[in-house]
Amino acid sequence: MTLEQKYDKLKEILSGYGKLLIAYSGGVDSTFLVRAAFNTLGKEKVSACIAQGPSLPQSQYERAVGLAKEIGVDLITIQADEMADTGYRENLADRCYHCKSHLFEQLKDIAEKQGFDAIACGHNFDDIKDYRPGNQAAADYQIKSPLIDAQLTKQDIRKLSKKLGLPTADMPASPCLASRISYGQEITKEKLKQVEQAEEFLKSLGLTEFRVRHHNEIARIEVEPEDFHRVIEPAAKNKIIEKLKELGFKYITLDLGGFRSGSLNDMLSEEQKNAFRKNKCHKLKE
Repeated sequence: MTLEQKYDKLKEILSGYGKLLIAYSGGVDSTFLVRAAFNTLGKEKVSACIAQGPSLPQSQYERAVGLAKEIGVDLITIQADEMADTGYRENLADRCYHCKSHLFEQLKDIAEKQGFDAIACGHNFDDIKDYRPGNQAAADYQIKSPLIDAQLTKQDIRKLSKKLGLPTADMPASPCLASRISYGQEITKEKLKQVEQAEEFLKSLGLTEFRVRHHNEIARIEVEPEDFHRVIEPAAKNKIIEKLKELGFKYITLDLGGFRSGSLNDMLSEEQKNAFRKNKCHKLKE
């Protein structure tokens, strides 16, 4: 399908939903979905819902609120409750499943009370190629994934976002802060705050595409290879070391492999990934 045909398909899918509630984060995908749904269904039939909590950077929350206001969509803010889940805090291979399950459970409750006919999320067509337990949570809670159904990839969404005049068109991907903490290491509010403050500091130095991965006492910085010099230049290097040690890290490293989205999944063996998939399938059959 051409890009235009995919977008037409998306609008056709959205038109069949009735009153729609969208899981919203202010990122590239969910912002595009909100705008597309708003344009297709109208203000009265679309609301966005964002979960405010320690795994969402405050700057991202504030930007998301501003974007929703610009679009004109009604925005519902809820408090994220995944930190109450031991399965989430343990941060094993199924962490994302626990997180998304809590979000979708809250959205289902809102939908029932406020008369929404469907709930949708911004999972895109590229997501089905990677290890994404959140996709399984969406399936378990009957959450619609219209971007997947319309076969819209991340690149497609960026191109269409630009056509729609969305400021998120060229915005770097912004997954939750928990995705920076290495598997098997307990997730705490303190660690999430460490990552948030470290990344805000690097952003203040002019970096745009990067991650600070949390490995207990070690902060592993990923930047694009062409930005290596900006991190290791003596003045910048000393500032980064000083700030991240102030935040509680003992060792500050630069990953020579460069920025890789979802690089912590490299820690998981296929056996671990398959164990999650089999367990979910088993539970679904019970």
